Amino acid sequence: MGVDGFAYNLFLLLHVLAAIVGFGGVLLNGVYAAKSRALPPDQALAVMETNAFVSMKVAEKAIYAVALFGVALVEVSDDVWSWSNLWVWLSLVLYVAAIGVSHGALGPAVKEMLALQREVVEAGPPTTAGPPPQVTRMAELGKKLGATSMYLDLSLVAILVLMIWKPT
Repeated sequence: MGVDGFAYNLFLLLHVLAAIVGFGGVLLNGVYAAKSRALPPDQALAVMETNAFVSMKVAEKAIYAVALFGVALVEVSDDVWSWSNLWVWLSLVLYVAAIGVSHGALGPAVKEMLALQREVVEAGPPTTAGPPPQVTRMAELGKKLGATSMYLDLSLVAILVLMIWKPT
């Protein structure tokens, strides 16, 4: 097989396609969040729910596939790439850490943000002066989501650097 064989090229194609769909599907989440803040609550909720669906039901699956196809690439490379190569094992460690942060911090915060936004929509227009009580917690979550997303984005950049320059 080796790095010039059909199997390797097929897994490389699938690896790159999965990366485009997966990471492409989540990298602009902050843009959707910023845009939704300027919308009426019901419209903001629609944007947030659509974005969460794409991120958690479509992109997430593709992000899992990225790792599977990456492992396949190492296995069919006929030892051109090895688990002892720094870039291979460190990329996988960073990937697993990022998945852990995504599930442990990002996902729960997104779900809480959606629940709070649903409460705002269900409550209707505020009956008292000032913003709805959920707004303070939503602002806190927004900061947490921003910091968590920054970590995940930087993890992706680090993995890309490792995969492009391939330090041994």
